[in-house]
Amino acid sequence: MNLLHTLHEPAGDGPHPTIVVLHGYGANAHDLLGLAPHLLGGKALVIAPQGPLEVPLDPQGRITGYAWFPLTLVQPPTEEDVGRGIAAARTFLDAAIARYPVDETRLALLGFSQGGLVSFALALENPARFKALAALSTWLPDDLSAKLTADASRLPVWVQHGTNDEVINVSRARDTKTKLEARGVPLSYKEYPMGHEISVDSLRDLVGWLQEKV
Repeated sequence: MNLLHTLHEPAGDGPHPTIVVLHGYGANAHDLLGLAPHLLGGKALVIAPQGPLEVPLDPQGRITGYAWFPLTLVQPPTEEDVGRGIAAARTFLDAAIARYPVDETRLALLGFSQGGLVSFALALENPARFKALAALSTWLPDDLSAKLTADASRLPVWVQHGTNDEVINVSRARDTKTKLEARGVPLSYKEYPMGHEISVDSLRDLVGWLQEKV
C-alpha cells in the first residue's frame, strides 16, 4: 500500500459496502474515521488514507499534518502538484480494493476540503465505479472541471458547505454547484450556518443521504 491508512471494518467476512474518506489539509488518516459508526449504521467498511505530503502546522515545524497537495498564502497549488495528489489517491484506492473485502457494487467516496477536490477527480473521471460521492466544504476548480469528460450523469453527488466557512468561501461551493449541474450530475446541495466543519445537522443529512444512495 502506498499510503498509511486507518480503517473501520465491520463484523463478518464481507464483502462490505465501502466508503473511502479523504481528509483535508493538515489533518491525518484518523481525522474522519470518527464518522464510521454513523455511516450506514456502522456496517460500512470505512477506509481512511493519509495524504502523502507532510506539512508543518506551526512556524517551528514541531507539529505536522498531512495533505494531498501543498497550499500557501502567496501561491496557489500547481496543476502538477494537484495531479500528484490525485494519482497517489488513485493508486491507493486500487490497492485497497484488492486488499480489503470491498463490495465494488457499493463503493462510495467522501472527501472534506482538499480531500473533497481529490474525491471529485477520482469520481468524475470514472463515475461508473462509484455509487455515490459526498463532497464536504470543498470546491471544484475550473481546470479540473474542464478535464473531466466522462459521463457523470449516473453518479449521485452530495455537496454541503457552511455559509460561515472561513477557509473556503461558500461562493466556491455555489460555483461548484453550477458546474456539476451543467454536467448533468444528479446533485443534492445544501448550505448550513457553520464554518469549515461538519456540524450535527450536516452530519445527520449526510448520513441519511448515504444510507439512501449506498
